[in-house]
Amino acid sequence: MALIVHKYGGTSMGSTERIRNVAKRVAKWARAGHQMVVVPSAMSGETNRLLGLAKEVAPAKADDAVHRELDMLASTGEQVSVGLLALALQAEGCPAVSLAGWQVPVRTNSAYTKARIESIDDKRVRAELDAGKVVIITGFRGIDDLGHITTLGRGGSDTSAVAVAAALKAAECLIYTDVDGVYTTDPRVVPDARRLTTVSFEEMLEMASMGSKVLQIRSVEFAGKYPVPLRVLSSFTPWDIPIAEEAASGTLITFEEDEKMEQAVVSGIAFNRDEAKISIWACPTVPASRTRSRAPWPTPTSRSTSSSRTSRTTARPTSASPCTATTTRAPSTCSRRRSCRRWAPTASRATRASAR
Repeated sequence: MALIVHKYGGTSMGSTERIRNVAKRVAKWARAGHQMVVVPSAMSGETNRLLGLAKEVAPAKADDAVHRELDMLASTGEQVSVGLLALALQAEGCPAVSLAGWQVPVRTNSAYTKARIESIDDKRVRAELDAGKVVIITGFRGIDDLGHITTLGRGGSDTSAVAVAAALKAAECLIYTDVDGVYTTDPRVVPDARRLTTVSFEEMLEMASMGSKVLQIRSVEFAGKYPVPLRVLSSFTPWDIPIAEEAASGTLITFEEDEKMEQAVVSGIAFNRDEAKISIWACPTVPASRTRSRAPWPTPTSRSTSSSRTSRTTARPTSASPCTATTTRAPSTCSRRRSCRRWAPTASRATRASAR
């Protein structure tokens, strides 16, 4: 049997009843002989509640010291989830142990609130798996070289699950959410949207970057870099469905197949409501360097006896067609004087008048 990583989102862990259903599902896979590692998120709304409390008491100016304490606070939501899930699994008669990120350990840099994973030590996890236990690891959090708790930013539990799967060389990482897979577009907007059975990492990365919120973009990047097969499926299906049926459901995210290579295939449409487009029209096309080096155009005053002086004082550039010729050249000596629109007709008349 294989080593499988399950990841459950905040909605799937939203209440004690849902946590019991998650425990039954995980126990089913464990009894089938699989080695199970579970990475749950905090209960739905818990992280926002904790950060809301912090906002009421935190100083107005945030520095590294403030961000460190925010990580200490926000990371407690995942610790509650792993403890409750371990208790629920034990109630199902399935041995389980919960581990915080620093107990694994999951090593990160010191960028508080948006840390990056640097390494994961799998020795302790493998020892617990060999002892026949389900290992439950906090997502979203890790520890830096100084021993400070760090968090990976919003959606960090997805990244944690994929990173753990890569470190353990898991056969597959199953991401359980409140949807039953990746759709061609948002089914709440387009009722006829179809669920995809497979999608490549490149396509999923594009969709995630353009607004699809099924997976966090960093988790897709991680899975593509350390090839980890991902499957997105729903946690709201009955927990007791056959494993073979459950393992084939949802959407499998994997490498692009040869028959699709270089084909112009549209897999899905993603959009983002939080963007605006600004268009600027009628901008000058003269390069900035020429604009800075050129002296301001004088206003025409009176006709002069010098043809070159008159042409310079009365010549006016038109914005319709910027000239690439030397700007100080007189119209009488310019090779483009017959077709160039830079020089206004008044310049030619002034030149002819002064010549007479």
